[in-house]
Amino acid sequence: MSSATWSNQLDLLVRARTPLIWIRSSEESRVEALLDQAANRLQRRVACWNFIDGLSGVLNAEGLGSRQPMAVLQWLQQLDTASPTLLLAKDFHRFCDDPGVARMLRNLEGSLRRTPHNLVLCCGQWTPPGELEEALTLLDLPLPDPEDLRQLISSISKSSGHPLDHRVLDALTMACSGLSEMRVRQVAARALARRGKLGEEDLTEVLEEKRQTIARSEVLEFCSTEAGTEAIGGLDVLKSWMDQRHRAFSEEARRFGLPVPRGVLLVGPQGTGKSLTAKAIAGNWSMPLLRLDVGRLFAGLVGASEARTRDMIQRAEAMSPCVLWIDEIDKGFGGDGRSDGGTSQRVLANVLTWMAEKRSPVFVVATANGVEQLPPELLRKGRFDEIFLLDLPSTTERLSILNLHLQQRRPGLNLPLETVVSRSGGFSGAELEQTVIEAMHLAFAENRELSETDLIRAASQLIPLSRTASESLERLKQWASAGRARPASVAVGNEA
Repeated sequence: MSSATWSNQLDLLVRARTPLIWIRSSEESRVEALLDQAANRLQRRVACWNFIDGLSGVLNAEGLGSRQPMAVLQWLQQLDTASPTLLLAKDFHRFCDDPGVARMLRNLEGSLRRTPHNLVLCCGQWTPPGELEEALTLLDLPLPDPEDLRQLISSISKSSGHPLDHRVLDALTMACSGLSEMRVRQVAARALARRGKLGEEDLTEVLEEKRQTIARSEVLEFCSTEAGTEAIGGLDVLKSWMDQRHRAFSEEARRFGLPVPRGVLLVGPQGTGKSLTAKAIAGNWSMPLLRLDVGRLFAGLVGASEARTRDMIQRAEAMSPCVLWIDEIDKGFGGDGRSDGGTSQRVLANVLTWMAEKRSPVFVVATANGVEQLPPELLRKGRFDEIFLLDLPSTTERLSILNLHLQQRRPGLNLPLETVVSRSGGFSGAELEQTVIEAMHLAFAENRELSETDLIRAASQLIPLSRTASESLERLKQWASAGRARPASVAVGNEA
């Protein structure tokens, strides 16, 4: 939602005499500034209250209600209608469990409808008492959009006496996407303290601030994406499909009538490169990669899981264009929803609704080792653009994977690999990597260079997952062969 759209919604609520408005945000300064702008547009005044300082912004009432939340509510109830007022109450949600305060709020919900006054509560995460849910009108404050960020950064740079040229301003605006106004100001303050001006040098600082912001969310993780799809052996069909989807993010694609790509579901045995593919997509597309551990969405308090889900969605959309990697989605949403009071089902419903309706360029890459536990609604068309099966690598792919790992660890070393490839049928990509590492251990222990014999010995000692879990792998292949998933490789199989 753009700032202009949000401001229009706020104006509408105020003009409609909505008595109790809850602006869900922790950015108090930004909320106060937006209320000041609304008051100027609608010819009202703004008063602020907090527990320590009491009332401020109103003549002859400074300090009223200090440490007395009930007193400021009574003041608003008795306020003359000749002075239309927006009262911003900070941290007021902490007092709403008090029976007297809750009763007074419900009384105000009726009486304020006959006056031009509005009570605005500003707080972030909060589960209102049941009796207040119907009385409150919720208005989520999104993170600053690109135009807001551009104006903010431009204003700060001009105030410092070193205005930015358009190229640097564009780069910083894009880099700051997903940060709150307060965080942007902190980054700018550090830059001004260090060099006295803003510049391209601050891009690294912005990236670090993003990492810290994502880390504070407790749900998302900011992952590094140094390598692209060239670091993946095989999976040619999936790579070609990804190249097509990358172009679909452009404005040219919008003019052509294409929607923004939604995402892809990668299913397959452990070690077949699903996680590496998620990282490679973000690396190839030069987009930030956000990793979601579904288990972190679930919290003990009632309503907290849904609140974390909303926060995750808001941060991902604000960081767009980006890649959202939902790791092992089958473990997070594959259980019985009745065992947790339906929390997992409500969280899943929120995620699925967002995936189906989102318009922001957030490309979802979900990975799953098994599909038996995945709910059917997650697999239906419209959630993902495509579902791919990453099977065990074929002969050609095993040769490519072994070459990749040898060149990464022993660049310039050329070894005959035909025998190793023939003896590694049924090995996953991770098991082939482990074969190379084990062979290097054998050679290093004897103080000599790695040889073909070491690779053959290492391969003979490793027991692949395809032997220990053959039944589950066969079920996965049968599921995919029924037309439910596309093969990620030209030749799928584990032939010798």
